Amino acid sequence: MLVLSSCGSGSGGSGSSGDQKASGGGQVTLKMVAADYGDGPGKPNSGETFWKGVVDEFQAANPNIKVDVQVINWNDIDKQVATMVQNGQVPDILQTGDYSGFAKDDMLYKVEEVLSPNVSGDMLQKFADFGKVDGTAYGIPFVSSARALFYNKDLFTKAGISEPPKTWDELKAAAEKLKKAGVSQPFGLPLGQEEAQAESFLWMLGNGGGYKDASGKWAINSPQNIETFTYLKGLVDAGLTTPNPGTKDRKTVWEDFGAGKVGMVNGGPMSIPIFDAAGLKDKYGVAPIPGKSGPLDTTLGVMDWIMAFNKNGHAAEIKKFFDFFYTGSAAQKISDTYKLLPVTNGGIQKLSSDEKLKPFLDALPNASFYPFQDPKWADLNPEIKQTIGGAVKDDPAKVLGELQKTADAG
Repeated sequence: MLVLSSCGSGSGGSGSSGDQKASGGGQVTLKMVAADYGDGPGKPNSGETFWKGVVDEFQAANPNIKVDVQVINWNDIDKQVATMVQNGQVPDILQTGDYSGFAKDDMLYKVEEVLSPNVSGDMLQKFADFGKVDGTAYGIPFVSSARALFYNKDLFTKAGISEPPKTWDELKAAAEKLKKAGVSQPFGLPLGQEEAQAESFLWMLGNGGGYKDASGKWAINSPQNIETFTYLKGLVDAGLTTPNPGTKDRKTVWEDFGAGKVGMVNGGPMSIPIFDAAGLKDKYGVAPIPGKSGPLDTTLGVMDWIMAFNKNGHAAEIKKFFDFFYTGSAAQKISDTYKLLPVTNGGIQKLSSDEKLKPFLDALPNASFYPFQDPKWADLNPEIKQTIGGAVKDDPAKVLGELQKTADAG
């Protein structure tokens, strides 16, 4: 559920078990399995190319450590890793979307055993805290993503809008001006099954709501959330959004924004290549997401993980690789290749001069997360994706109330 991207193809082959040593030379081979974040525009096999660059640079600086990387696409990685573990071919390093099952089975090194304190201390604290099980950190945040508001500068000028909206009232006023200027979709609102849980969460946060309240209780049908969806329903009924938002996925809406049909839309860094490829490059701005009474001081934080298995040993060599990865140029390379964001303060500083990434980077340290550590989220998330879009078509209180019943059941 924390997967940032799930497209692209990976390489096959099971590789070595990771506990080999070259004869006579004292060389250690680390076996690494990594998820493929997909091929960027004009970048075939970008996952393998990315890791080859990182590994070549590391091996040049550490000739006694070889890193054998196998890249697997997101659709297959969990299944293939489970097979490796079952067959006793446990990798030394795994980069994927979840770590918790391996941690509960005592298969992972503690983060403090494979990451230097100065590197660990540079991690964004909110992200690092989610790598803990019962107070001990096992998962290391690998990359992250966030959300911000994109707006079409040309359409704003045409409609006489001087700056992006900061509040819901301003957003509605801007949408009305865009509609009057002939824009068919003033605000792009994807509440279809692909990622309705994300779009909904952003709007809930803007009104002090969320899937849970401050005490940790499920609060899907809280007064704040009902008010939020009542506001959204008003936008939909006034023809100020994507038609039939509950049937529209984000990819479709992002493509419409790239084609100049949408005035404003919530998106992430991974939206940027889509907009640029569609010919909208330099014609859009990025701003904090408007909340009810002011810009959102948080964002939806999403992250993937890297972890180290303890079966084969090699803690010292793994630590060298992890320290190299987080303190070198890899964060910049990840952003360049995939438009994903770093998880360290140092990585954020390196990218802070990028005007389009700045709103995302500014919001990251105070990010909010899905309640994915609650076992109920695994059942709730699919139901939210399927039904919450109906809250802008039917009675918001009723739709959110049904989801609340699922959360409270059992």
